[in-house]
Amino acid sequence: MPMIEDAIKNAVRDIPDFPKPGIVFKDITPILKDPALCESIVEAFAQKLKHTDIDVIAGVESRGFLFGLMLATKLGVPFVPVRKAGKLPYTIRQKAYELEYGSATIEMHIDAFEPGAHVLIHDDLLATGGTVLAASELIHEMGGTVAGFAFVVGLGFLNGAERIKPINDNIIILADY
Repeated sequence: MPMIEDAIKNAVRDIPDFPKPGIVFKDITPILKDPALCESIVEAFAQKLKHTDIDVIAGVESRGFLFGLMLATKLGVPFVPVRKAGKLPYTIRQKAYELEYGSATIEMHIDAFEPGAHVLIHDDLLATGGTVLAASELIHEMGGTVAGFAFVVGLGFLNGAERIKPINDNIIILADY
């Protein structure tokens, strides 16, 4: 969908040297000021996923909550948050993983989905894929199957799609840089 890709790229703003020198941060927040574009993004995901068996959408903290919940509502499936450690109030499962600049831990409630559920992982941006790889491992450990991945933006030069492809090659990126 070249039109949606162009609309997203026109809305995303580059923030140089954030969060550290040398990084150009892709800021999706200007998209959120355009309700029609938000609706088009959700519709584009829904169209690309119409043949995918999805029982649950797992949105990765925090920007993955934005379109993840909207998409889950559109598809009529539950939404579950994948949070940073210490943010969920109920009994959780955790997964620690390494980042380019340190380590992190994500978690989900133990009752986020039923064993055997097909879980779509959504985040706003795919960079190196480390966080969604950890989310995939956590979903597998909890008895789920990764149904695919959905991202508003991808940074193709960081090869995140290649890293996550072995888990499931159903990878949707609406605007790739």
